[in-house]
Amino acid sequence: MLRLFLFAALEPRGHDMDTATSRTLAICGHGMVAQRFLEHLVSRAEHPWEQILVFSAEPESAYNRIQLSALLAGDATEQSLQLQSDDWYSEHGIKVFPAEPVANIDRAARTLTTETGRVYHWDALVLATGSRSAKPGLAGENLDGVYGFRDLRDTRKLIELSERHSRAVVIGGGFLGLEAADGLARRGMAVTVLHRSPWLLNRQLDETGGQLLFEALEQRGLSIRTGTSPVAILGRHQVRAVQLDDETLISTDLVVIAAGIRPNIELARDAGLDCDRAILVDAQLRTSDPDVYALGECCQVGSETFGLVEPGYQQAKVLANLLGSGNSAGFDPSVIPTRLKISGIPIFSCGQTQADGDTESVIWHDYETNRYCRLLIRDQRLAGAVLFGDTADGPWYSERIRNADDISACRPWLAFGKQYCEAA
Repeated sequence: MLRLFLFAALEPRGHDMDTATSRTLAICGHGMVAQRFLEHLVSRAEHPWEQILVFSAEPESAYNRIQLSALLAGDATEQSLQLQSDDWYSEHGIKVFPAEPVANIDRAARTLTTETGRVYHWDALVLATGSRSAKPGLAGENLDGVYGFRDLRDTRKLIELSERHSRAVVIGGGFLGLEAADGLARRGMAVTVLHRSPWLLNRQLDETGGQLLFEALEQRGLSIRTGTSPVAILGRHQVRAVQLDDETLISTDLVVIAAGIRPNIELARDAGLDCDRAILVDAQLRTSDPDVYALGECCQVGSETFGLVEPGYQQAKVLANLLGSGNSAGFDPSVIPTRLKISGIPIFSCGQTQADGDTESVIWHDYETNRYCRLLIRDQRLAGAVLFGDTADGPWYSERIRNADDISACRPWLAFGKQYCEAA
């Protein structure tokens, strides 16, 4: 009966204002990181929050965005992307407001106003507003046929267009761009990827790893141009071509822009919270207001922002510990591993990925199986690891980087992984 009473108290009263006196936790945004935070929080036998309110801009509850590429390729259904059933939220006393994003935060009154005009009280507020596709500022970006690849709505539109058109250009050779390109190619489209850096996934891979990925994806039918940039998207109303910086024209029916992301900070900035490229938080994910927190792609720790889900998951655990039991252990972004799978090819990187004057490189490359390992060592300690094709030892390498172990005793076998080193 108690849970039913609290659940009923969620509805706004008088002047569309929730006047309940129970301690209320509100979350702005309902992506994968916010959902992981909720799961960590309610997994505890007890937590101090009597009401948990979740406000989402999308009409769907949290879904697996990583699987959008599988949905685009036809290997997944929308139903399979759902992270939890509707019953799960009600069982844990969580009220989700789909398609009702927060429009305004009043920090002095400890209230928020949604786009429907309803007002809710909060005692602690978590901002998980995510990010959006960054636009490179090209002429023609607003033509019909130019899209991002961030959510279900984008994916549905790309699937629809792939059924009516045959050519696509993807701007950006990062993770999202390559996932979009692979999905469209598997739908039968002729896809060209444009990437301004000299090699693909230049933030996660070294040059050799990027070249191996280039060759593997070209063998799968993608056309890839690195070290080149578009200067304009051409067409009168509908996109017809992309012009490159060497004056080449690539005819196309569809353009996907995946050239980075831009954190959604407007809600925080308008509320007077400190922001830089993203919402500034400390190691406990606390903003400049001690009762407001931020995590995921919308937050910035020191100079670091986050475009992949793994750091967000670690932040979710840190914040759930803090808001669930008062555990103040912090988040350290310095050794967060990157684990990706592009077109079925496993990739792993952790720590430093580019050699410098203070590091030595240990390289292992099996040309027959196209497996590659590069380890960066500084002062007999592992400083970074890049793996391509076989990533089974990735977690072990990341543990060595995190612990700063002296690897002198096993250095001759280090590139062969955990089993060889432990045997030695």
